[in-house]
Amino acid sequence: MKRRQFTQTLFSTVVASASVAALSGCGFKMRGSFNYPFKSIYTTFVLGSTLGNEFKRVLGADSQVNLITDAAQADKAQVVLDVLNDQREKVVVGVTAAGQVREFELRVRLKFKLRTQDGREIIPETELLIQRDISFTETAALAKENEEALLYRDMQSDMVQQLLRRLAAVKSI
Repeated sequence: MKRRQFTQTLFSTVVASASVAALSGCGFKMRGSFNYPFKSIYTTFVLGSTLGNEFKRVLGADSQVNLITDAAQADKAQVVLDVLNDQREKVVVGVTAAGQVREFELRVRLKFKLRTQDGREIIPETELLIQRDISFTETAALAKENEEALLYRDMQSDMVQQLLRRLAAVKSI
């Protein structure tokens, strides 16, 4: 009995060690906070924008960057994130022979540019687009509505992460 327990423990240890070695050998690293070349940023997201709120929440949790939200103090920011377009779209992509909607495509679109206070462009006008397909049936309309909300939330979080990676990729201001 003790031999079997010893063998199981040894096997578990070997498997765990091999997993750690494989992950460290492939370059896997836990995602940490980003390093930005600026200390303060002002954003021009529309008031009430869910994407803007998510961006401010995530960036505000990072103590490296001072997020300025008051337009009266915008001149104190090192860089300005100009949000040119922030929208959600829902497009019909499939219908039945009877003309009923069968499938939608959900899109989150963000167009932005990053500039210094004196107007020098750091990141030129850039558009990010994320899209997901969602099937639809009339009998499960409420469930599909909840699924749509979850997909939009997931797409929004993904969009914020993409935006933060773009900001972190800036070498200098």
